[in-house]
Amino acid sequence: MATRKARLLLRAGAGLTVVAPTITAELQALLAENTGVWQQREYREADLHGRTLVVAATPDKTVNEQVFRDAVRQSIQVNVVDAPELCTFIFPSIVDRDPLLIAITSSGRSPVLARIMRRKIEALVPAAYGKLAGFAGRFRDLVKGAIPQDTARRLFWEQALEGTIAEHVLVGRESAAEEQLRERLQDTGALYKGEVYLVGAGPGDPDLLTFKAARLLQSADVVLYDRLVAPAIVDMSRRDAQRIYVGKRRADHSVEQTTINQLLVDLALQGKRVVRLKGGDPFIFGRGGEEIELLAKHRIPFQVVPGITAANGAACYAGIPLTHRDYAQSVRFVAGYLKGNSVEHDWSSFQSPTETLVFYMGLVGLPDICAQLQAHGRSPDTPVALIERGTTLEQKVLLGTLATMVDVVARAQPSAPTLIIVGNVVRLHATLSWFGEVEV
Repeated sequence: MATRKARLLLRAGAGLTVVAPTITAELQALLAENTGVWQQREYREADLHGRTLVVAATPDKTVNEQVFRDAVRQSIQVNVVDAPELCTFIFPSIVDRDPLLIAITSSGRSPVLARIMRRKIEALVPAAYGKLAGFAGRFRDLVKGAIPQDTARRLFWEQALEGTIAEHVLVGRESAAEEQLRERLQDTGALYKGEVYLVGAGPGDPDLLTFKAARLLQSADVVLYDRLVAPAIVDMSRRDAQRIYVGKRRADHSVEQTTINQLLVDLALQGKRVVRLKGGDPFIFGRGGEEIELLAKHRIPFQVVPGITAANGAACYAGIPLTHRDYAQSVRFVAGYLKGNSVEHDWSSFQSPTETLVFYMGLVGLPDICAQLQAHGRSPDTPVALIERGTTLEQKVLLGTLATMVDVVARAQPSAPTLIIVGNVVRLHATLSWFGEVEV
């Protein structure tokens, strides 16, 4: 315990004197490296003279109590380890993102709980936040000179530290961050330009959201979301954030894609930080590329945050590995929606028995998919799984073959969103499945 406390004190720049008959080898090394002093003997009250802070961490309760009484008598702050009643101050658990420090304390009631909270916060605060704090410190005077008004300067820093400038720093591109910061200071019109984040919300389970996605969601002024995004994920946004539903269903595009694209531009030009939440991954049948084209044309800063695509999430939760040494050496993601009255693909290229096929949005086109694969040579006995509402508590898995799957679906009447997996890996579902209901 003494070694751990010494390590923290030395990191904080303390001049350390240790009084003890014996100490650990690590503590000896720490003192030698930091010009500390080890007085190799028993404690006596005179050891406290002239000290600023005292920590009693001996295995002897009597000695610890004596140190406490002597320190109080000399008006010196004292901490007796694991004895909150003998402390005039408490060491908090610390999340160290130097120069940014976050302290958590239970006021001595439950140090273990404080450490648990520290781990949770450490998971939410990237290690690179220290770099971000240092970056802001280097340019503080420059920004103050360029924006003398307090409110305007605060708004500038809020955007800088929660936007693309900050993201550049967090991934190690500080030169790019500096360039963008200087450009914004020179361009008055750009000081309050908004930003857009295309965020993959994953296949449904909120726990599959990435840390970066959750962080950007918390910083957004406006959140645009579609019907594939779980309500629990939308609820992770700031309480005061504006929420705009832009969902589309088959043959019922309540908000046209061109309207969504323009809305992202308009909101950003109003100075808003906009999150466009997209089910799964923005770049896998998510039309994310179309949305950022218009943003790039208007020179609006944007980021794309990958999400767990439905194929990965739903297959894992259904116990169906998309590749397996004994069954499939490749996997192909295929659009399964109808164009006109048919699903248009080069069906002859889908015939390898060692390749897994994953059809997105293929519920309506399922009869055509099964018929075409068989007509071009795929065995009628090829296993097929249809996963309904994958990774959610309502997940269901329908099993069949290319020859039987249409009848299975006709009986079960599943509803979108669904995912169709074709290939021998589906056979593994019986032994690897751990989540959701199954129908055959």
